[in-house]
Amino acid sequence: MPEPSAVPPESRDWTFVITEGCGECAFVPQQPDQTGDRLRASVPIWRRALASSTATRRPSPGVWSPLEYACHVRDACQLFRHRLELMLAEEDPVFANWDQDATAVDDDYFHQDPARVAEALAGEAEATAAAFDAVSPDQWARPGRRSNGSTFTVGSFAVYFLHDVEHHVHDIAKGAVSKGAQGARSE
Repeated sequence: MPEPSAVPPESRDWTFVITEGCGECAFVPQQPDQTGDRLRASVPIWRRALASSTATRRPSPGVWSPLEYACHVRDACQLFRHRLELMLAEEDPVFANWDQDATAVDDDYFHQDPARVAEALAGEAEATAAAFDAVSPDQWARPGRRSNGSTFTVGSFAVYFLHDVEHHVHDIAKGAVSKGAQGARSE
């Protein structure tokens, strides 16, 4: 497989989706306790995308393939679950920065095996869904902060995380229809 061209780094701050939703992917902010169910609902979509003969094909040179988006979502599940654990265990933790673009290159998302990624994504999604399911009503207001200063509660963090997953489901669907699709990536 040829080496992919660089994907332009994402620089937009996507925290607006917590209250405003997302016009690009039609995301509507959910009640935080729906996060687990909606995350689980995305897994069959990822499995189908990764089983497709086009899973490794980029819709255009600067846009991730379904495989690359799936690797990102797999890793985001793991990262956000860890951050959720910090928010529940510590008082107002500050999250270490995650350079998702560097991770994509360093972990060679482009060349990973789609079948293995499908299994790993399903496992990470289930573990993360279960972690959000286990949040008690009195924990949704617990705070945490990103390294750039963005402040979250567990509830707003759940909305922000789910948007990332659902936006990338939109990205892969859009890429399958429109070969010029430009998807957004968010931390």
